[in-house]
Amino acid sequence: MRIELSSGMTSSSSSSASSFFARFWSSALRSKPLSPAVETSVRTSSGDGLVRRLGLFDLILLGIGASIGAGIFVVTGTVARDAGPGVTISFIIAGASCVLNALCYAELATRFPAVVGGAYMYTYSAFNELTAFLVFAQLMLDYHIGAASIARSLASYVVTVLELIPFLKDNIPSWVGHGEEVFGALSINILAPILLVLLTVVLCWGVGESSILNSIMTVTKVLIVLFVIIVGAFEVDVSNWTPFAPHGLNSILTGATVVFFSYVGFDAVANSAEESRRPQRDLPFGIIGSLLVCVALYIGVCLVITGMVPYQYLGEDAPLAQAFTSRGLKYVSVLISFGAVAGLTTTLLVGLYVQSRLYLGLGRDGLLPAIFARVHPTRHTPIHSQVWVGLIASILAGLLNVRVLSHILSVGTLTGYSVVSACVVSLRWKDKTSSQASTRRISRRGEGIICLSTIACCGFAAGVLFRYGAPFVFLILAAVIAIFSAGALYLRQIYTDPPGFSCPGVPIIPSVSIFFNIFLFAQLHYEAWVRFIVLSIVTVGVYAFYGQYHADPLGSNASIVYHRAPAEEAP
Repeated sequence: MRIELSSGMTSSSSSSASSFFARFWSSALRSKPLSPAVETSVRTSSGDGLVRRLGLFDLILLGIGASIGAGIFVVTGTVARDAGPGVTISFIIAGASCVLNALCYAELATRFPAVVGGAYMYTYSAFNELTAFLVFAQLMLDYHIGAASIARSLASYVVTVLELIPFLKDNIPSWVGHGEEVFGALSINILAPILLVLLTVVLCWGVGESSILNSIMTVTKVLIVLFVIIVGAFEVDVSNWTPFAPHGLNSILTGATVVFFSYVGFDAVANSAEESRRPQRDLPFGIIGSLLVCVALYIGVCLVITGMVPYQYLGEDAPLAQAFTSRGLKYVSVLISFGAVAGLTTTLLVGLYVQSRLYLGLGRDGLLPAIFARVHPTRHTPIHSQVWVGLIASILAGLLNVRVLSHILSVGTLTGYSVVSACVVSLRWKDKTSSQASTRRISRRGEGIICLSTIACCGFAAGVLFRYGAPFVFLILAAVIAIFSAGALYLRQIYTDPPGFSCPGVPIIPSVSIFFNIFLFAQLHYEAWVRFIVLSIVTVGVYAFYGQYHADPLGSNASIVYHRAPAEEAP
């Protein structure tokens, strides 16, 4: 009797486990059908949609605002200490790599202009639900820690500017803006959460109001950078540009891996698809245009700083400001502090904006609680999502010195960029193979995914070999294998051009993007690799016990309402 009962219980447990895993894989591998139509007509009376207010100029300023922070006044000089005047080439190489990523983003932003979610939503459509959820988790951790870190930096610069007033100099306690450590683990900062609350209120008030603030601060920042370049150009001594690459090509390539992250932010434009007036026309120009402006500004600053001061004499903390001070132009150093405040404000503003739109997308799809999907009926902003991301950033910025976690950042960014490049290739297969037999389609698709995975593995291998100084022949071998895989993608798959903007050179350009992105991934601190693995495991667990039961691939993100701005606001 007991034996039969035990046997029955064992059989029941085995059946339950089998059923659980069967459902898990069925849910994890489903993808989201998205309509590329610009106009849809669902929930028109509920007021749950976002409002279209962003024109092309707004989108370009959005991308610039996200990409250029205080780093343009610091990173250019710190990298130049190692690469010399060749840092200019480092920025050109990194900029060219980002342009390849931008081309991929531009195609997908045009292809699916009706949805929020960016890289997450593209992955959901091109691959599957679980991969999309993993991409979201990696991106979101970057955004949360990054926002808190930027808020603390902004608070520190604000205090620095306030201390220009004589009676405030050296009279502002460190816990107000610079941070004061207590109990070893905590670092109290009062100003950072206040700034985050103010920006969150602006973002909740409306996309028009936040766009105006971003435009004002971004224009101010760009004008200051241009002024710095013009003034510095008259102080340049061309003899400082010789030798141009004092430490050889290796230092320039290493510099390119560092400065790559200075361009991160142009992808924010893709997340504004549902709030763009003419997404199919404006999004590609907004993404690529903002990136090209950033490349030009970075190159200008590099040429100025290495021409004004011999690279070996550049300071470590504020090299550009110190360069102008050494030439008796202290007022420019003061102006740089104001430019840093403007730059960090826009970077933080856009970062909070993007986070809320990602949460909105997952709330609509059921992968997160429905409260994140709610949009204010009159403000047309995702207030609950916006308050949530502001709250998380405020807690982190007010209590922790999150800048010590900076070495585990950029994992989500590089992951997102790589997957977006793969999405471009994958979605081209779908269009062409949809009329073919099921078995052949799966076979070709599987072959293509193997090739993409091989390119990524080769990029990581090349990056590790480069990082640890392996013989150059091994790097060449990894690159050759990646080239053969890209060739197989080109010759073995059939591609079509999508309507609207299309990334040129598919699958070669996306393959190069994947290789270089994962190459950079290998340059990150080993703790970043651990973070990637641990967060992936946790994300799979969350999906297994919550996401798979609540997700709705045919939910509201597949057909979204557009509320156009009043006619008088259109250009």
